[in-house]
Amino acid sequence: MTRPTDEELKALRSDFGLRLSNSMKQYGPLCIGIDPHRKLLQEWGYNVNADGAEIFSMRMIQAATSRAAAVKFQLSMFERYGSKGIAALERVLFAARQLGLITIVDGLQGGLTTTVSALADAYFNPGAPLLCDAATFMPYYGARSLGGIIEDALNNGRGVFIASLTSNPEGASLQTAIRQSGEFKGHTVAYGIARTAQKYNNEIKGLGSVGLIIGATIGQWVQDSGFSPSSFTGPILSPGYGWQGAGAADLKSVFRGTQGNVLVTVSREIAKRGPDIGELTHATEVVALDVRSALMEAMNEDEREAPVTSRLAKHVKTVRPRS
Repeated sequence: MTRPTDEELKALRSDFGLRLSNSMKQYGPLCIGIDPHRKLLQEWGYNVNADGAEIFSMRMIQAATSRAAAVKFQLSMFERYGSKGIAALERVLFAARQLGLITIVDGLQGGLTTTVSALADAYFNPGAPLLCDAATFMPYYGARSLGGIIEDALNNGRGVFIASLTSNPEGASLQTAIRQSGEFKGHTVAYGIARTAQKYNNEIKGLGSVGLIIGATIGQWVQDSGFSPSSFTGPILSPGYGWQGAGAADLKSVFRGTQGNVLVTVSREIAKRGPDIGELTHATEVVALDVRSALMEAMNEDEREAPVTSRLAKHVKTVRPRS
């Protein structure tokens, strides 16, 4: 295999951010979460097994196509069915890629560097069985424990999202705890995670490829963390909108001052309208409009109150998602 030149490698390392930015500009900041919960499968009249999860996912992909910037698959909802569930996930990921959707596998995995690095063969390297555009990871073995998998993702034109300020209530005590040693001593755990992620994006013009997960329901935790999402130049994946309790006001509060890099993930608020495809597509369009309007207001509020000194570069070149 021919080794890429320095210029080719540089382009690869910014590729995911560029493709995601283009998709968000075209379809808005909505990511549809594809979470085939047992209850949803029952409500849709589908079998609670790998076949039901696969059919459910295909239906959600259909609703997302040309209406959402990305789709996110909840790994555990497929793992529960063993090898048949993983095979179903392989097929729905392939289908989403064929339709030009940006795909994210949400497994929130983490561990020692040598352990986590094996996931590159699953998600990012050529021939990966679960090939996706990005995956989610947990940094609590230390943010640098993810260094190897981040490098593998970037060098293959893929991206990662790292949990930073999550929407579960019990997360606050850990994520806003003060670090006692190391590079970010005296700062919160969430601050150190965010600053470590930002280092990968510093040399990128426009949207970086290393992102954070920041819940839309975190409220004042943003201030408690000492980290401002508006200072981050990678993508921010934000769960919690709709069924989990966050609304437009929360998006405007948490993401005030951000510049088009917030990707709001919504699952059950849309899926509860299924399985009728007309109802699903209508729900997707309504939620997409609400999310876009809220984030535009968040940007505009900051502009009215203070001059913005840094902007994400605007991309005009269209890059098709990698298959």
